[in-house]
Amino acid sequence: MSRTGENMDFDALRRAMQENYEQPEGPARNARAEVLLAEAEKLNIPLAVIEALGHQLKVYNYSSEKDRMFVPFARLLRMWDERPEDFDEYETHSLHWVFKWVSSGMVGQPHVPLASIEKWLGEMEHRYRLAGHSERAVRSTEFTVARSIGDLARAERAYTAWLAADRDSMADCHACELHDQGWWRAEQGSDAEALELWRPVLEGEYTCAHEPHAVLASSLVPLLRLGRLDEARAHHLRGFRLVRPMESMRGAYADHVEFCVLTGNEARALELLAERPAYFTDAGEPRSRMDFLAVVALLTDRLTSLGLGAQTVPGPAGRTWTAAELAAHARAEALSLAGRFDERNGTAYVSGRVRERMDQPPLVERLPLGMRTTPTVAAPARPAPAASADDDSGAGEPDLAALLAEARRLSAALHPDSVAAWAAVAEAANDEDLTPRDRAELTDHEAMGLGPEGVELFARAAELYEAAGDPGEALAARARGAYVLALSGRTREALAAVSEPYERVLALFAEGGTGVQQAASVLVGRARILLQRVHEAAEVNGAGDGSKALATAETAARELLALAEPEAGNDVLVASRAAEAQAMLGELAAHAGDAERAAELLTRGSEAFVAAGLPWFAVEYEARLTGIARHLGDAEAAERAARGALEHGADFLEPTGHAQLHLQLAEILGATGRFGPAADHALEASHWADEGGEGATLGAWARHQLGGFLLRQGHWAEAAEVLESALPELSAQTHGDGAIVQTHWWLGDCLTELGEHREAAEHWLQAAEIARHWPEQHDHAMLAHLAAEALGHAELLPEAEQAYARAGDLWRSLGNVHGLIRSLRARAWLAVREEGSGLDTARELMGEAVRVCEDEVPEDDEARAQLVAELAQTHRQFGDLVARSTPDDADDEAIQALFEEALAHVTLAVAGFLSLGEDALHSRTGAQLAAGWLEADLEHPGWAAARAREVLAAYAEGDGADETVVARRAEAERLLRATESSA
Repeated sequence: MSRTGENMDFDALRRAMQENYEQPEGPARNARAEVLLAEAEKLNIPLAVIEALGHQLKVYNYSSEKDRMFVPFARLLRMWDERPEDFDEYETHSLHWVFKWVSSGMVGQPHVPLASIEKWLGEMEHRYRLAGHSERAVRSTEFTVARSIGDLARAERAYTAWLAADRDSMADCHACELHDQGWWRAEQGSDAEALELWRPVLEGEYTCAHEPHAVLASSLVPLLRLGRLDEARAHHLRGFRLVRPMESMRGAYADHVEFCVLTGNEARALELLAERPAYFTDAGEPRSRMDFLAVVALLTDRLTSLGLGAQTVPGPAGRTWTAAELAAHARAEALSLAGRFDERNGTAYVSGRVRERMDQPPLVERLPLGMRTTPTVAAPARPAPAASADDDSGAGEPDLAALLAEARRLSAALHPDSVAAWAAVAEAANDEDLTPRDRAELTDHEAMGLGPEGVELFARAAELYEAAGDPGEALAARARGAYVLALSGRTREALAAVSEPYERVLALFAEGGTGVQQAASVLVGRARILLQRVHEAAEVNGAGDGSKALATAETAARELLALAEPEAGNDVLVASRAAEAQAMLGELAAHAGDAERAAELLTRGSEAFVAAGLPWFAVEYEARLTGIARHLGDAEAAERAARGALEHGADFLEPTGHAQLHLQLAEILGATGRFGPAADHALEASHWADEGGEGATLGAWARHQLGGFLLRQGHWAEAAEVLESALPELSAQTHGDGAIVQTHWWLGDCLTELGEHREAAEHWLQAAEIARHWPEQHDHAMLAHLAAEALGHAELLPEAEQAYARAGDLWRSLGNVHGLIRSLRARAWLAVREEGSGLDTARELMGEAVRVCEDEVPEDDEARAQLVAELAQTHRQFGDLVARSTPDDADDEAIQALFEEALAHVTLAVAGFLSLGEDALHSRTGAQLAAGWLEADLEHPGWAAARAREVLAAYAEGDGADETVVARRAEAERLLRATESSA
């Protein structure tokens, strides 16, 4: 690109303007356009100045400096009025086209009087009529003006006239028109109608430089209002990726911030603000600045209402902002701008709309996005259990009797909230208010809430139970204390501690001095300790080792089962002990290597918990059953167990537990090809991992999986956003370098589909660099090959050649002849794009590919067929390459020589495919038609016609619905007609 001070001719100027237009939107591009205008003025060519002014106007319009486009437009219009003959056809069209930008752009500038806007709208209508254009664009622009100032009746009239007018070359593209039409229907409360209007844009039928970007943004709130949350999430992920690099789309960017605030994703909204600090202050388009500041106020007011007003947030440069400070600033600025518009318009319409936007309540309490964020608001704690429905003591101090009754009710039901209920008793009671039994139960539950720290309190509870005259429960408390010792790694000490309670409770039970509840509680404590010893032995020695420990634990579990099972139908606590005994036997079977028996017993235990009305106890064992069923290859049982665990633990699991179960279910569903439901559960897993403070570990893995599931559904943009979010937190130490390579690999796939080839190559190259160190080099070779393809698509030809050469060396070292051949062919196609000796180099590379095919000795018939196909394909590409390499200035003799060379290779390709029979039918007919066209060009119409007839005969019985069959027949008929006309 030429720079200031360098003399340009007109062609160089045009190239420079095209290069500049392809740069990112923003001040740098605008400044370059100003330089190019100065260069144009040096040429003393009016058309050069006209084109440079048009270029300047375009880049201003698509930037944050929209207010600067009016000056070049005024100059262009004056030049047209003075010397219209200086404008060529394209610039004449462009001048009339940008009338729309100027007329509608004025309404976004509050300093432009309404009378001036109406004058320019009338000027546009007059000039369009003189030029013979339809009034469609005029009425569309009038609609934009009317809706913006709040004249809704006029807007509706203009809308109707717009749709009734004929489309012509001045009409906006279909995508832009549908965006505005859908926006209007949504404003009138017809969200479903708006989305139907937008459907062709969303589905890619109509696109342009700024669509579907704007439609995706405008659809977010309508989708939320309709409850179509999955679509809203997808539109945010897909749409924000499009809007992010477009500086001129501040209004659409604001829509994405608003979406985050309305869906409980305040942390994501803050990250979006941080990405665009200039949006707070860029004044070139006041209307979009007002929209942006309105959603900033929405966000920061929301944070303040959540008690986070003192949190530091991104804001205008030059100082540090808290959420509360930014809320006040953004609200004041947005309303000030709205006031300027209303003063100009003579209405209160804009201020009313801004206030409505700033004061919106959330539409969804929580909508997980699958993106990595720093939590803004701590997960709310579950409230302590309320007193039972029988408690009518009213407001004021809690009634101790009611609290005790509720605590005992929950304890009897073995409910997870029983510990919190006893804590409420402790807070409300004085020691003298409690009986010894009350104090025993309170202390027991306080110990339960402390976990490994509760050993001493369990001992105190045992003393209190003794004092209350319940020696059996005292022994049970001591057993619970012993189990806590085991959980803190003191298993030997725990076994010693439980020995006496075990012996005493059996004797006491035999004498009738305690009940089955207390005896079972001691036996379960001892069995748990013995099972813990098995777990510890497995960690040291591996599963299946420690047969003595296994046998002892199994005996203890069976003893518990024998005691509890007969009475399970009479008492919920005893039923829970029997169920746990079954589950313990299942765990021991798993340790012994009998997975099938383990699955059976864990299923029995889980079902027994649920049958006893204790589903929360089933969760742990259903989670283990999920893993065992997956190991056994029983996907149905694994899915059933995982779903059961999620259902039964829904109200009681910690966030990390939710994440783990959702992730397990996602992996099960993904393994059976149900990628949509798998993505749903991976999404939930990522959310719960973040809530549990495991975003960098479990959350990153969940996002990795989610991205893969989205990719498999073809949701490329959504997958790319999620995978890019996961990548910074994936680590070789935590997740393995295979996960990092896979994430880069998937990103390369996504970005290729999105046309971002350079970025795709970067990801594949990063993955290849990691895979380079692996013992097995197939992935390294494949990644190098993929990177080379992407570099070629990105027009980075030297880099592509280097990557293909690297891949070829790797394929050769692996003995992968097919990979080597394909890399050689690709390098040949790259070489032929070079000037000078490109064709000679390409011939050498294609020749090497042919020799590799011919020299390879196949192992069997299948390998032989694959080699024949590879050789035929190489000859086909060799022929195509030569035929397409004819220089523009070649004489007839040179052209004939190249076509004959090409025909020789394509003929060999036909023979190769023919030898493979019906399996290579489409490849063969494609080669036959290519040969036929070459023969026609070489003035052998009879040969060419014969080729065409062979193809038609091959598809005489072909499937009329097969696109390839239809295309081949049509091409053969065209070739036949061409040969007949030349005969």
